[in-house]
Amino acid sequence: MHTAIVHIALHTPSHSGVGDLLSYTSTQPLPPGTLVRVPLGKREVLGVVWDATEATGELPEGAAMRPVAGVLEGVEPLGQPWRRLVAFAARYYQRALGEVALAALPPQLRDLQPDQLARRLKRTAKSLDQDSSENAISLIALTLEQERARARISSESGPFLLFGSTGSGKTEVYLRCVQEALEADPRAQALVMVPEINLTPQLEERFTTRFAPRFGSQAVVSLHSGMTNPQRLKSWLAAHSGAARIVLGTRMAVFASLPGLKIIVVDEEHDPSYKQQEGARYSARDLAIWRGREQGAKVLLGSATPSLESWHASDPAVGRYVRLAMPSRIGAGALARVRRVDMNQQPRRAIFSAPLLAAISERVARGEQSMVLLNRRGYAPVLHCADCGWKSDCPHCSAHQVFHKTDRTLRCHHCGYTVRVPYHCPTCGSPDIHSMGRGTEQLEEQLGDLLSEVLRPDRTPARIARIDADTTKAKGALEAQLAQVHSGEVDVLVGTQMIAKGHDFRRITLVAAVQPDGALFSSDFRAPERLFALLMQAAGRAGRDAAYMAAQAVHGTQCEMWVQTFHPQHAVYEALRKHDYEAFAAQQLKEREEAAMPPFAYQALVRADARTQEVAQGFLTAATAAAHAAGLPGLEAVTLFPPVPLTIQRVANVERAQMLMESGSRTALQRFLAAWQPVLQATRSAPEHKGLVRWLVDVDPLVI
Repeated sequence: MHTAIVHIALHTPSHSGVGDLLSYTSTQPLPPGTLVRVPLGKREVLGVVWDATEATGELPEGAAMRPVAGVLEGVEPLGQPWRRLVAFAARYYQRALGEVALAALPPQLRDLQPDQLARRLKRTAKSLDQDSSENAISLIALTLEQERARARISSESGPFLLFGSTGSGKTEVYLRCVQEALEADPRAQALVMVPEINLTPQLEERFTTRFAPRFGSQAVVSLHSGMTNPQRLKSWLAAHSGAARIVLGTRMAVFASLPGLKIIVVDEEHDPSYKQQEGARYSARDLAIWRGREQGAKVLLGSATPSLESWHASDPAVGRYVRLAMPSRIGAGALARVRRVDMNQQPRRAIFSAPLLAAISERVARGEQSMVLLNRRGYAPVLHCADCGWKSDCPHCSAHQVFHKTDRTLRCHHCGYTVRVPYHCPTCGSPDIHSMGRGTEQLEEQLGDLLSEVLRPDRTPARIARIDADTTKAKGALEAQLAQVHSGEVDVLVGTQMIAKGHDFRRITLVAAVQPDGALFSSDFRAPERLFALLMQAAGRAGRDAAYMAAQAVHGTQCEMWVQTFHPQHAVYEALRKHDYEAFAAQQLKEREEAAMPPFAYQALVRADARTQEVAQGFLTAATAAAHAAGLPGLEAVTLFPPVPLTIQRVANVERAQMLMESGSRTALQRFLAAWQPVLQATRSAPEHKGLVRWLVDVDPLVI
């Protein structure tokens, strides 16, 4: 019997020292990409055949390899483009090949036995029978700006950055470009990514409505972490087999197996949610660009406030991306007028200024909707004892426990530790415990009091609702709450950044940011960029329905964005007032170039978690010394900064430290990181670092 040696990628972390591929024997030929089950220690695990040697009559002398336990029949091998994507991601983000490969597959593939998988495939195939009636797609007329963008995307190779103001109709351009790709090739597939799970159902409905009559009711599937494991497996199999023509998803969808991929859309490409913050810390946006180039698919990035990296890449002088501008709103609806309230002139401790409260009251009385944004959930960030100074600190983290009044709990938003609110100060026994600061829960309560006598046109009291991570925990809660807003059952919507992104609210005429100043003076150099993007996106929720705004104009209504700030002349708010992203981006890029920061330099972090801060920093210091002693390649072009504690240095009783490295050359940084990996592993095994819990590398970090 002839035996082949196959090299298989398994889920082994990079720091395990096992290596990228393990070798097994097989009595049947297994092409690369085949999904198999193999023994690993005492377990049987899922693996992906990466390559194989030619069949031989006998094994090499001294070889003792275990045989492949079984093949997942009915699932076509994963194609070479997918394997190249995984290999690149593992190499670039400094992770093990198998770790990335197996994390990219549906979890249920690891658990199902062959007979169970066969039954699942049979059910999936039956449900995915194409029921296309080949109906024509009913199209919406494009504006001149939309048509120009569509034409250039159709005739040029890209990648493209669609820079369109909020409400300019970027989604319609996505729909048209996807339609063109699918109609040009019967096997073509499209990948459309959004940053947040809560935006997926809204987009799925729009894509299904548009494409189901033409390509069948099962042509559009979703992929995101909010789905159950059976749902994810069904969607993945539909995409892998080619039955699904369009995959909508969050960042994980960038790894979907799409053999016919022809176009990738990354909506709200600036959003930090595209960067994975656990495990392999990849950027789905950047991988989409790489995948499109490798697989010959067009890539379309869209945003009203592009990331500075993408904006710089689309500069004609740089020329990496093609910039397409759509500055006008559909229906010629005006962008929100920005009004700044100087809180230095308002009563101390005021939550809502008198002018803002009057503006919200007027809109309630006219039957219009308002939105109030505060990017902090809970009732208050901390409880405080006036007598002894006690604060509601988390015993396991270097952070406060947040006061949640609804269920009378103190909750740590980092480790989840929760206790009941004490009736007396735990330190001195004083009953004089006060809340400090404000969260969305408190805003909702305060508005309820302040608007208690304000009546709607039907003479009923104002209706206030809150949408944040606390109110949307239950399955279907978010959809139900959004439906109330869309149907006009809510007069004032209070929430975190969840409500500022992507939602097509048609009756909101006023948006207010009540406490945005914190980001202006953050140690994070990206904080102004994030604040500007958040406020611009929030402003874009107002006045989206030009016909509605025209009808309300008889009352003198104008869509407005109110910003309550102690620094009304700050450059961020000046640019926001003019809706001038280009000026803001130019100023920020100038500062970054002078400081040699991304996108004019490349960064990576190495983070260490340990039982003590001394051990965490000691590991990083020792690894740095070892890198210098070894004279690692690329080190001469890389600057290594000393290790420091994280801003929140202790989480769940684990101390955290990190060190930053920078280089003007991406290649030099990658060469150094690749050579440093074995040094880090060797340093980890030294006795003096026994207290180290874990370490990781974060390439192109978004939070420093």
